[in-house]
Amino acid sequence: MAIIKTDNLVYEFTRRDENNEVVETVRAVDDVSLEIAPGEFIAVLGRNGSGKSTIARQLNALLLPTSGTVWVDGMNTQDGEHLWDIRQTAGMVFQNPDNQIISSVVEEDVGFGPENMGVPTEEIWKRVDRSLEAVGMTAYRRSSPEHLSGGQKQRVAIAGVMAMKPKCIILDEPTAMLDPSGRKEVIQTVRELNQSEGITVILITHYMEETVNADRIYVVDQGVVRMKGTPREVFSQADRLKELKLTVPQVTELACEMKKAGVDLPGGILTVEELAGALCR
Repeated sequence: MAIIKTDNLVYEFTRRDENNEVVETVRAVDDVSLEIAPGEFIAVLGRNGSGKSTIARQLNALLLPTSGTVWVDGMNTQDGEHLWDIRQTAGMVFQNPDNQIISSVVEEDVGFGPENMGVPTEEIWKRVDRSLEAVGMTAYRRSSPEHLSGGQKQRVAIAGVMAMKPKCIILDEPTAMLDPSGRKEVIQTVRELNQSEGITVILITHYMEETVNADRIYVVDQGVVRMKGTPREVFSQADRLKELKLTVPQVTELACEMKKAGVDLPGGILTVEELAGALCR
């Protein structure tokens, strides 16, 4: 059974003027159907304002459908009786870690979620230990979050979600406020959690390089899924992505330009190592 499933998902909101009069109704998500299996690493790509973050917020009931249905581990997000279970199943990591970190000590922050769930104290500390170890932050457990780098803070935020033992983690542009080094360490952490812990990952991003190791990619524009497939299938359609005002990973762009210039290269090259190997052959 799918861990996440949407059927003909539509979400609309109204814009109002200074007099609180409705100016227009905006369809932010338009007839989106997707199905995500347990343990998958899914990336949702799109430019700013494409609707990808609105989709993310539907997946753990922060927003509810205008029409259509969202299922999380078999639970309908519009069923209020399951709201708490849904949010435990699908944990959310936001763009700014400062909005999620509330304690003055790292280990206390990671234990905050399980404590509010009523988890026994001994079990809380086991979860804190394991979560910090999983994201490589054990050495900082007694540090103040304010002394951490942006990438380290985001790893603490991920550990805090992990400690609640979700089956799925939704990351809504978790690297948007980070420098390249911080982005790399966060994405590496997410990949390791997916591979070693079997946690389903849904990554919302507009950084192409972050998605090359995903199992599947959905490309969203104006609330509609315009493209879907493996990273190789999606990024081999560079011209189509450019029509959607998106780029491709730099090495993929280079390989495409070399191919146009007459170099015999396969389509959909995703990494420097792949390009080097193809050129050597």
